[in-house]
Amino acid sequence: MEFPVHIPFVEQLGFTLHGVGDGEAELRLTIAERHLNSWRVAHGGVVMTLLDVAMAHAARSVNRHLPDLGPGVVTVEMKTSFMRPGEGELRAVGRLLHRSTTMAFCEGSVFGAGDKLCAHATGTFKYLRALPAGRQLKPLGGEGD
Repeated sequence: MEFPVHIPFVEQLGFTLHGVGDGEAELRLTIAERHLNSWRVAHGGVVMTLLDVAMAHAARSVNRHLPDLGPGVVTVEMKTSFMRPGEGELRAVGRLLHRSTTMAFCEGSVFGAGDKLCAHATGTFKYLRALPAGRQLKPLGGEGD
C-alpha cells in the first residue's frame, strides 16, 4: 500500500504502510543495520518515529475519502514508554482515540519479534491545511516568536 503523501524521511527509513482507515493505521519496518543503536537493537528514535507516523496516519484516516487523506497533522505532544528492545520486523499500530475540529488524540504500539510489545505512546496532533500558495514559513528565532 502506498503512503498517501510523500514523506522523504519515512521513505529513507524504509517504513511500509499496511493499512489505514476507520481511526487506525498499521506500518511495518524490517530492522536493518542503519536502524540500530550501539546495543545492536532498533534505535529509540526509529521506534518513536514509527509510533509518530502510525498515530498521525490514524488521525488522518477518518478523512480517507478526501484526496491525500485531507488536512495534514503536526505532532503537538508525544509520550513514549519502551518495554523491550525492538528486533526483527517491527509492526506499529496507531489508533485515534478522540478528535475535535482541530485536534486528534491518539495512541500507538510497536510490536517486535514474536509480536511482543516493545513500546507504547500517546500523542496529540493538530490538523492543519497546507500553507496558502506563495506563503513561506518565517525563520525561527526572530523577535515575537
